[in-house]
Amino acid sequence: MSVSFQEPVPEAVRLSPRLLLIDPIRVLPSLLIPLAGVLVAGGFSPRSFIWAAFGVAGSVLYAVVRWATFSYTITGGRLELSRAFIGRSTRVIPLERIRGVDVTTPFLHRLLGLAVLKLDTGAGGDKQEGELDGITVEEAERLRAVLLARHGVATQEEREQPVAAPHDHVFLRAPKAWLRYGPLSGAFLFTPFALVAGVVGLAFQWGGELGLDEDDAVAVGSWLWGHPLLLIGGAVALVVLMPFLGAAMYAVFNWNFVLFGRGDHLVAERGLVNRRVVSLERRRIRGYEIAESPLERQAGVARLWAVVTGLGDSETRGQLLPVAPRAAVDDIAAEAVGPFSEALRPHPPAARRRRLFRAIAPWAVSALVLYVLGHTIIGVIATVLAVAGIALGLDRYRSLGHTYDGTRLSVRSGSLRRAQAVVERRAVVGWTIRQTWFQRRAGLVTVIAGVGAGSGGYKAIDAGETQAAAFAAEVTPDWMAPFLKR
Repeated sequence: MSVSFQEPVPEAVRLSPRLLLIDPIRVLPSLLIPLAGVLVAGGFSPRSFIWAAFGVAGSVLYAVVRWATFSYTITGGRLELSRAFIGRSTRVIPLERIRGVDVTTPFLHRLLGLAVLKLDTGAGGDKQEGELDGITVEEAERLRAVLLARHGVATQEEREQPVAAPHDHVFLRAPKAWLRYGPLSGAFLFTPFALVAGVVGLAFQWGGELGLDEDDAVAVGSWLWGHPLLLIGGAVALVVLMPFLGAAMYAVFNWNFVLFGRGDHLVAERGLVNRRVVSLERRRIRGYEIAESPLERQAGVARLWAVVTGLGDSETRGQLLPVAPRAAVDDIAAEAVGPFSEALRPHPPAARRRRLFRAIAPWAVSALVLYVLGHTIIGVIATVLAVAGIALGLDRYRSLGHTYDGTRLSVRSGSLRRAQAVVERRAVVGWTIRQTWFQRRAGLVTVIAGVGAGSGGYKAIDAGETQAAAFAAEVTPDWMAPFLKR
């Protein structure tokens, strides 16, 4: 979809009046319990219905006031968000500080041709600094072009950095066959248990409003405990539902996933009910991170995030690929961010002993204590977990590694979530070397590359003392020279 650039006008602009059809509906869920209480307390009399009607009318009036008192203006190189009711408040966001513009279209918004535009300046942590909830889709696209079409923002180093891929290029359209990878992701695999936990939480939260108390909860728990077959059957049903609901949730969040280039931005578009479009500036991308769970590794799939400077909510906004075949992840990482094929350097055998000890010892000690206290069944479970810790510790050791190819450095660690980060050397802003008492006895250290992007630092865990110093000196020799001489 081509977007023509229009010079912004300084007049204040309101959100679309169609938003008034959405706001009251969004408020209604929070009014259900109070309205039900009014009706029950009034015995469903005509007067109680009148009071309930007043409550609904009040929510509509509140939505109208919010719409009428909010406006936005783009003028003088800044975006102004103003709200004037009793007092007047104005939030001013310089356009040069805007790092990203995301456009989402929730279900109700999509029915009315509306969108939500969110701004990220990198100054608000994991929260967007500005939001326009209820503008037309056309206005959202126009504002995206206006807000991102700024000049003179990049540093000289960023201007000289070549773009990794041509403009307006589609990197990938996820095929429908990838929906089968949804159950492999832990975030979606345990959806049935998350739903049950949510229902239980709501029951405890609203139990008092519904006339329930703790005695009722104890009675239900006792009844279930007295019917073990029903309890076991429910657990089996949840396990059976895991892959199906996992695939469904994967489809809801990543339906018709597309990654493409638009101007000097990488754009990821996804979602079934809530369609989301996320833009990332290429010149602020400093690398990428690949994450895999054990199930994903066995299936040959992984997830991909971009390491971006000043990016809020990087876990969501920085994602370049959901669960996808590892070959596709490597290709997209190389094409959209930059190639990296250097083999990781293994860590010393002392790191393997340390990984094994940390995976086995806690469960072994727990099992011994449980046996002494007479809790044999739980002790057997702890023993099984201690034995399983052998495989976990060995896998954690095999995952350790670091390297540097002259342009980018890479570190990897983890087992249940194995993550490998690849970061440009220019992104490194400092080093932190940590050594606990146990590491000192083993001759190991953890060296952390401080990066002004992504998670803020990437660790080479349990590297050899000489190995860690050589790694830091190889990446930034000028910084480390005084310390090595000393």
